[in-house]
Amino acid sequence: MTHKIIIDTDPGIDDAMAIHFALAEPSIELVGLTSIYGNVTTSQATRNALRLVEMGCQRVPVAEGAYAPLAIEAKPPAHFVHGPEGFGEIPAETPRGIPDKRAAARFLAETCAASPGEIVICAVGPLTNLAVALRDHPEITRTVKEVVIMGGSVRAPGNVSRTAEANIWNDPHAADAVLSADWPVRMIGLDVTQPVRCSRADFAELAEAAPVIGGFLNRAADFYFHFHVQQRGFDGCYMHDPTAVIAITNPELFTFEDAPVRVPVEGEDIGRTVADPSRGTRPVGLGMGVDAQAVRERFLGVIREADACRARQSG
Repeated sequence: MTHKIIIDTDPGIDDAMAIHFALAEPSIELVGLTSIYGNVTTSQATRNALRLVEMGCQRVPVAEGAYAPLAIEAKPPAHFVHGPEGFGEIPAETPRGIPDKRAAARFLAETCAASPGEIVICAVGPLTNLAVALRDHPEITRTVKEVVIMGGSVRAPGNVSRTAEANIWNDPHAADAVLSADWPVRMIGLDVTQPVRCSRADFAELAEAAPVIGGFLNRAADFYFHFHVQQRGFDGCYMHDPTAVIAITNPELFTFEDAPVRVPVEGEDIGRTVADPSRGTRPVGLGMGVDAQAVRERFLGVIREADACRARQSG
């Protein structure tokens, strides 16, 4: 089975992991990337997305997205987690290519309309682009196959506040619109992404197996490991964004509970994802259980072959 995917992304170290997984995974046809602020600014995200697809020697369109949330002031980029340019201490590089002429929301809508019922939008950053697409192109709810979100949490504590996860917190108004819209949504939140962890040794092994792609991810991840040691107390990293992509290719590794979701947009619980059966909106598939070891092994196995995939594409 081929999975046609657009990744809405703010690359970002774990975004780079997810994108390289998608580029190398044989069952995925990566039909586009759309950029968003969050880990970096939107312009940095666009540049980084272009660099990642060029690194993989693949032609994947990149459409630039929103520069700020729908209704609140933008938060500073998470450079303390992902480095000043998004990939740890790796300096910025200018891509050869240029972005698609369409804004992200239009790109999402038109690409889904061109292949109705076939494309999964995998959003691994703040949800502003998806909310704008809903507002400006409401027909997207009928043409998209599914929306898979890396964000939120149900039972796990938040990672930017007591209750909020970063992607939802960055634009709670957008998240509330996306999670309550009449389209199929699965939420891959902290309940299932935090159990999936990789170590320094894992990434060192990837650098040996795939010196170009694995080597790049190993160098970038060193900054990420340092953050997790300082802030989370373990010498490794959570595999947030790759887990969301693997939920598309390998849903059997996850368990879900269905419930409508609301997102508070003010107060101390701003950005929290609340399972609320009384809301009456379409239920969201909430990721609540994961075979963490199998997801980890799936990621590592695909990235070990990333250089071979790259060579086939460049040949």
